[in-house]
Amino acid sequence: MSEDPNTEAYGQEIAAAIEAAASLDDIARIRVAALGRNGVVTQWMRSLGTLPKDERAAAGARFNQLRAGIEEKLAAAAGRFEAAALEARLKTERVDITLPVKAEIGGRLHPISQTIAEVVAIFGEMGFHVAEGPHIEDDFYNFTALNIPPEHPARQEHDTFYLPDIAGRGERKLLRTHTSPVQIRAMLKDKAPIRIIVPGRTFRSDHDATHSPMFHQVEGLLIDETTHMGHLKGCLIDFCRAFFALDHLPVRFRASYFPFTEPSAEVDIGCSRAGGELKIGAGGEWLEILGCGMVNPKVLEYGGIDPARYQGFAFGMGIERIAMLKYGIPDLRTFYESDLRWLRHYGFLPLDIPSMVTGL
Repeated sequence: MSEDPNTEAYGQEIAAAIEAAASLDDIARIRVAALGRNGVVTQWMRSLGTLPKDERAAAGARFNQLRAGIEEKLAAAAGRFEAAALEARLKTERVDITLPVKAEIGGRLHPISQTIAEVVAIFGEMGFHVAEGPHIEDDFYNFTALNIPPEHPARQEHDTFYLPDIAGRGERKLLRTHTSPVQIRAMLKDKAPIRIIVPGRTFRSDHDATHSPMFHQVEGLLIDETTHMGHLKGCLIDFCRAFFALDHLPVRFRASYFPFTEPSAEVDIGCSRAGGELKIGAGGEWLEILGCGMVNPKVLEYGGIDPARYQGFAFGMGIERIAMLKYGIPDLRTFYESDLRWLRHYGFLPLDIPSMVTGL
């Protein structure tokens, strides 16, 4: 090694080598030869201790300047080769964006989300739009405006989650027991005509294999000047057959009673329980799935709508219930246990979610 290295000449030599490099491998070899553990510049840096003290500072400055210049040129050359390599890949490689997603890559849609999407897609094709409301409700929207009398069991503590009356006004808030309060809010806000579907969470004090303290319902409301019971029946028959994908599914309406509709009916679908196995659409037995009726004139009045001019129908059903029937889920409690094995079995691929565009 020279006692007085010619850093300027070496710098020019390295610059020429970098300029003549033909690949990233060439750049890597130049880097090792100049700046590696046993590289030329590294050896010069190590030799600083052998120089007279009055020469060390100047020599060190020259060596550092040389090293910085080499590193800058190497980085610039490497960047050019990497950009050229990327450009070549972009010209030759293609990604087929039409390939289906791999199931193991992403998560699964919960059956609740899937069922809500299916219900919304079916009623959306009938002209209904989605409406929403708060989970914490007033007594007026949840009970009074729906013609539910003060002595009704649903108003009792053992059925409803009431919140503390912090303000001391005697007006306790509650967690809504059904999605029907949204019907009243829609009437007061939008007036007639109205055509809405209302999916959402509801809350009641109950918990067993077929009941949960938190569950999901979907309600429908249609109000105009000409709607009658025949329209209600046609709407729900079409829904049941579309949802269960059975064109000839038997559907019947049984007279019933609800405070908020008059007349009222329960809706049953045909089924078979032969051999202890439930089969939808076959056999001579019946299974209740939802309730419905013509909106009670008192409810219309509470909603600010003239019952002498307008009439309409309403219906409601449990999302978990119809999901259990369609997809063969035996226990309601498993919906909320966060078991990934259960979700992989009953869940749905994200790209399979239904809509008015893709259908069911």
